[in-house]
Amino acid sequence: MANDPTSGRPAEPGDSADLDPAETLRMIRQQQEAARDATEPDGRVLFGAWGLAWLIGYLALWSTARDTGTPAAWAGWVLAGCIVGATGLTVAHSVTRTSGTRGASARVGAMYGWTWFLAFTAYGVMLGAMGDAGASSEVQAIAANGFACVIVGLLYLAGGMLFEEVRMYAIGGWMLVTAALAAFAGMPNTYFVMAVAGGGGFLVMVAVEQVIRARRRSPGTAERTEGRGA
Repeated sequence: MANDPTSGRPAEPGDSADLDPAETLRMIRQQQEAARDATEPDGRVLFGAWGLAWLIGYLALWSTARDTGTPAAWAGWVLAGCIVGATGLTVAHSVTRTSGTRGASARVGAMYGWTWFLAFTAYGVMLGAMGDAGASSEVQAIAANGFACVIVGLLYLAGGMLFEEVRMYAIGGWMLVTAALAAFAGMPNTYFVMAVAGGGGFLVMVAVEQVIRARRRSPGTAERTEGRGA
């Protein structure tokens, strides 16, 4: 058995000197992925929270407004609760995930998380002001949908740039498209567009995120990547 030149003891089968270079590279990549997953927001959590909030809340509005054109009061509270829940989860998850980092990364994560809270606080105040100014119920409904969608879209675009996540950036752009489509769909179809295009888009991205993570952690995928010289 060969001696370890650094310690003078016999080299064991598990020593790093006996590892295949490809296996060593794979282990390093796994450690890097684990560290990144532990300190950056998990897209599956954020996409899933907003996907369910949009789907449940806006389907409630649409289902109660199909006949009369005006959603039931309880449906509005369902949507409000969904948005509050998704916002709270986004803030808590973003702040918690970046709390183990230091310096600029920690500040960016905390600032990004609290921006959600600030944006939707301003959103509620603006809707209240529109009502006080005498805006019709239809105008208020279109504004409420559009403002919420634009806020989420812009914050996901910002998150994609801050965390260098293409999928966050992509869903942010899609939410802006959804806002435009919903604005021209008319009542109550605007609620259906928000539920299907908005909520559905988020939930599709959850599946995409899961597939990409699974492929990234697969040894076979890593080996194929190394074989291509990546």
